[in-house]
Amino acid sequence: MTFNDALEYLKIASGRGSRLGLERISVLMEKLGNPQNKVKIIHVTGTNGKGSFNAMLTSVLKSAGYRVGSFSSPAITEVTDSFRIDCEEISKKDFAEIMDIVYPVCESMDDKPTEFEVLTAMAFELFLQKKCDIAVVECGMGGDLDSTNVIESPLLSVITNVRKDHCSFLGNTIEEIAFHKSGIIKEKRPVFFGDEKIPDIIIETAKRKSAELFRIKPYSVEPVFSLSGTEFLYKDMKITLPLLGTYQLNNVFNVINCIEILKNQGLCISENAITEGLKNTKWHGRFELLRNNPIVIFDGSHNPDGITRTAESLEKYFDSRVVMLIGVMADKEYNLYADILGKYIDCVFTVKPDNPRSLDSKILAETFLRKNITAKAFTVLSDGVESAYLYAKENNLPLIALGSLYMYREFTNALNNIS
Repeated sequence: MTFNDALEYLKIASGRGSRLGLERISVLMEKLGNPQNKVKIIHVTGTNGKGSFNAMLTSVLKSAGYRVGSFSSPAITEVTDSFRIDCEEISKKDFAEIMDIVYPVCESMDDKPTEFEVLTAMAFELFLQKKCDIAVVECGMGGDLDSTNVIESPLLSVITNVRKDHCSFLGNTIEEIAFHKSGIIKEKRPVFFGDEKIPDIIIETAKRKSAELFRIKPYSVEPVFSLSGTEFLYKDMKITLPLLGTYQLNNVFNVINCIEILKNQGLCISENAITEGLKNTKWHGRFELLRNNPIVIFDGSHNPDGITRTAESLEKYFDSRVVMLIGVMADKEYNLYADILGKYIDCVFTVKPDNPRSLDSKILAETFLRKNITAKAFTVLSDGVESAYLYAKENNLPLIALGSLYMYREFTNALNNIS
């Protein structure tokens, strides 16, 4: 099977829609010999911060000498970007070879798997084939019914936080959403919660399953934020993190807390591995600096909590207003964006990402216009990118591209076409 053949099969699988539940993935994994139970897995869910947490932790584990796999979604550049071995995106050849193993098993099933179930099975098979010591696996959405939740006995379960997002699938309250995320807690396996207030359902689930529950420890540091990264002193360690965004401070402390838990599980992770791993972390799409003149940053925030964290970062990094380019999915609470971001915006350019769930750019622009914020809507994303970039350059203002990670590849391609 070629890489293009593999992509064609994914298109067929995507036509089966998105169907939560473990019935199909359980059958598929059983037919594959349950590779997910043959590799040590750190299972991660949470509304925000999963990708950054994954990137930092895998980099630290690699620095500690482990062979580390990771699975994340959505893919930011192309489909291979969801799969990494030792922090490096897998090749198209590797992707095709793993699909060659998984594809015939999928086709042997009466109830054939969805696209994300195929990708999940490929990830677990990849980790086994590549002889990974450990893998960090992100839930696609929720937890209990997410296809990654076929993991029976994770080394550690991680819930970064619980916020409102994907409400049509997970519920409209924090408790309802927390119920789904608590589904990754497994019998007598440790679980870490990375936010200050733990929903009752997570405490109750951990107790019922005799799973030791760890929470983020209070921390007091004096971070230095700049467009070069974040620096702070933690105990005797000088931490240098290249990832931007003030919200990364909480993510890095989640990682440091989890490392302590993993060390108690028998992993050998030195202070040098921590500092080197964090210093070498790479991740796309989260307050990522793409250009310097003018400053261009892409931030994949889209739910209210993420947008609020972006606003905090704008306050910290810039002493001027900014130009914004925004494109989101129609199921997001986009009506709140103008209230959260309004005081930072000089002008906003709205676009429609290339995704069937995308919000019409004119509808998004109207939400800003109603708040007396200058907004311009574009039906062609590349036109919006060029106009926003030129406006930022002419007015010597930063350009912040905000919204769906599904927009990242299209945005960066458009940006690269501007000289």
